[in-house]
Amino acid sequence: MEILVFLGYFGAILVGLILGLIGGGGSILTLPILVYLLGVDAVTATGYSLFIIGITSFVGTLRNANEKKIDFKIGLLFTIPTLLSLYFTRLVIFPAIPGEILSIGDFFLMKPMAIMILFAAVMLVASYSMIKGRKDEETEKKTTNFAKLSVTGLGVGLLSGLVGAGGGFIIIPALVFFAYLPMKNAVATSIFIIAVNSLLGFTGDIGKHEMDWPFLLLFSSLSIVGIFIGIYLTRFISGTQLKKGFGWFVLIMGTFILLKEIFL
Repeated sequence: MEILVFLGYFGAILVGLILGLIGGGGSILTLPILVYLLGVDAVTATGYSLFIIGITSFVGTLRNANEKKIDFKIGLLFTIPTLLSLYFTRLVIFPAIPGEILSIGDFFLMKPMAIMILFAAVMLVASYSMIKGRKDEETEKKTTNFAKLSVTGLGVGLLSGLVGAGGGFIIIPALVFFAYLPMKNAVATSIFIIAVNSLLGFTGDIGKHEMDWPFLLLFSSLSIVGIFIGIYLTRFISGTQLKKGFGWFVLIMGTFILLKEIFL
């Protein structure tokens, strides 16, 4: 048990490290770490994940803003539909999901199990996007596609609300292809969007679950250490290669979670 706790808190540093390096992916690790290593209930863990990712991203945003990497205008335009979707999901959709979703004979699909299966499916989709990679090119200035950006924002909000994920693996491609931001600016702007979405989305959970604040603050502090390391390492490490390597890791993790929840 002690080794699992140690690995869980080491994972907290890794969450921030990945978030700082590639502008997303941290929340993909947070939920499994909380549930499988630290024993947090899956339903409660989605709210915890929003807080941890939110506060970690907020600190990273302060650092990136100081280096003038963030496009705040594009970030806010993306954030508005995302927030509306996320807040509605946490306040209305998520609480409306019954504890027992489906029963077939001796098989019962309970809410925590459904959350982890959905999360595993998201991980598999995300891993494909990361492994496939995207061409990072300095494109000429084009008109931002606000319609596609807004629709993507609504989808990110729904996803974040259901599984506690920041959605960086969706946000970054949207910023690159619909807002035409260079990759480094897209990463920094993604961290800003995740910070706003996650922290405000977390407010929908306050009062609904008992919060272990000492635990949350400790985990978040370690994650913040990680994001500072990650932001610093962006000067030396190729984000493209890291994203592919992390993509393979996410693929393995997602497959493991899916098999564990369904068959083990």
